[in-house]
Amino acid sequence: MKRPRFLPDNMTLLLLAVVLTASFLPCSGQAAVGFNHLTSAMIALLFFMHGAKLSRAAVLAGATHWRLHLTVLLFTFAVFPLLGLLLKPVLLWLVSPELYLGILFLCVLPSTVQSSIAFTSVARGNVPAAVCSASASNLIGIFLTPLLVSLLLASSVASHSSFDAILKIVTQLLLPFVAGQIARPWIAAWIGRHREVLKMVDQSSILLVVYVAFSEAVVQGLWHQVPATMLLSLLAISAVMLAIIMSLTMFASRRFGFSKEDEITVVFCGSKKSLASGVPMAKVLFASHAVGMVLLPLMLFHQLQLMVCAVMAQRYAARENKMH
Repeated sequence: MKRPRFLPDNMTLLLLAVVLTASFLPCSGQAAVGFNHLTSAMIALLFFMHGAKLSRAAVLAGATHWRLHLTVLLFTFAVFPLLGLLLKPVLLWLVSPELYLGILFLCVLPSTVQSSIAFTSVARGNVPAAVCSASASNLIGIFLTPLLVSLLLASSVASHSSFDAILKIVTQLLLPFVAGQIARPWIAAWIGRHREVLKMVDQSSILLVVYVAFSEAVVQGLWHQVPATMLLSLLAISAVMLAIIMSLTMFASRRFGFSKEDEITVVFCGSKKSLASGVPMAKVLFASHAVGMVLLPLMLFHQLQLMVCAVMAQRYAARENKMH
């Protein structure tokens, strides 16, 4: 039976199911402590497997295109945060201060890896450069995101100093990633044959962290603080921010004289924000009772960017087909 076109992807449906489960059956007490330990282990495993999966040859192949990579990094870590700050008066009129902090956190996160590369490939863009840009964004984000959080967000919200946060993120994310790179010669072939295992670890780690975070938020009264009208406002804000960033990346690519393939890479790598990196980072950077509220804007933006980029990738690909 063919899947209905209006039905969201499986990950979106699972996220909705997890949020509903946390809303009606939140974990607390010792169960929450156990889930926290489990999520930390799952996240470490996830980054280990990503390290083992990432080909150094593919990264080196695209690493020489420094103007493209610099453009992506500037949009990810400078233009996006600046947009969040410039829109502050309007955003605070539409959403609560706590949700605005979540929007700012979204703005300082690195780009996605898998989906940026996948959409660039579908759209017939510069895939080696996309691999390099998206990977560099995530590795730089391990250090830069905590610094930007400490710079832009109120110190009372973050639960650690920026140095402590970087140290924790390095321990939980970077070290497993490096260990995966070291182990790559021995396990890369196995991972290549079992891509579904990586996908399962990826999704289950995110779902676990979201469940624990939303459980804590529900216990603290999340849904009393976020009415339906505010959720709609968040969705509208996400759409506007995504439209602005995608338009700016497209304009900048053409202004800088990039080829169509490079433009595609800049648009898809420079406009995205990573749920896979954002969820564990929020867990480290924020007090446990604030994580659910902080993640809500990211979850909405993440799903919207996937749907919009899927349409954009098909349009780019159709345009390329007409030219050949």
